[in-house]
Amino acid sequence: MTKVSSVALSVLALLGATASVAARECGPEALGVSRVITIGPKGNAVGLQTYPRTLDLKDHEVVLTFDDGPEAPTAKVLDALAKECALATFFVIGRNAEEAPAVVRRETNEGHSVGYHSYSHPAITLRLMDDAAAKADIEKGIAAVEAASGGKSAPFFRFPGFADTPALVDYLQGKGYTIFGSDLWASDWSPMSPKGELDLVMSRLEKAGKGIVLFHDSKAQTAAMLPDFLRELKTRGYKLVHVVRGEGETPVVDAGPGWTSTTEPIIAKTLAGKGKGAAGGEAHGHSHGGM
Repeated sequence: MTKVSSVALSVLALLGATASVAARECGPEALGVSRVITIGPKGNAVGLQTYPRTLDLKDHEVVLTFDDGPEAPTAKVLDALAKECALATFFVIGRNAEEAPAVVRRETNEGHSVGYHSYSHPAITLRLMDDAAAKADIEKGIAAVEAASGGKSAPFFRFPGFADTPALVDYLQGKGYTIFGSDLWASDWSPMSPKGELDLVMSRLEKAGKGIVLFHDSKAQTAAMLPDFLRELKTRGYKLVHVVRGEGETPVVDAGPGWTSTTEPIIAKTLAGKGKGAAGGEAHGHSHGGM
């Protein structure tokens, strides 16, 4: 069998995603995808809420990301994205991928990128597990999502609750994974109306001007809000950027002077009093305190 280079595979993946979008036959009124950013094979960590660098986006450019699926609302999220020829990145819980592989395959077949979000989304977070157990949960999640996607997943990882450790970051980066934080979030782990969520995330986006946005495809309120959000992006002149695996250097920009982590003090408060290595059970959702 002829061996295909990784560059060629990246090109084929991009062509496949483009063809998938084109097949939807969206008109000029749809949001669409403005451009594609390739994430290189060298490990990295991006997202200003957790890391002192992020993707090099232009003003009014947005990267859409979703955590914690597949869940019941995921199909409606995919329907809304398809209607607008919009592409996103899904960070999938391994256990959920095992339960709903057809949804994961739909995500990749429709041109979305699929990354990893641990196997169990542990209630105590990966930070409070011993390193061996945390790595085992990560690897089990990767294997489950790779299997569900038919080998089409991307080397992208997001820590549940953003609760990383230096050792786990080094471990993943050493294996060529890019770790995604976020630049802003919708706080959709908190109950609110779809209109309330739309107003909140748009106010944050208007303040930031651009960025990697975090939603949860596990939340019914987000699925209900998404069509209006995508239309609002179009109305306000925002452009959608899709991220895919590729070659070369990942285009990043460092944080400005005085950068501090938004997530770290919240994680510290949430995990206060819980010892590393404690038994914690499993959780699908997030517990972000005041995030």
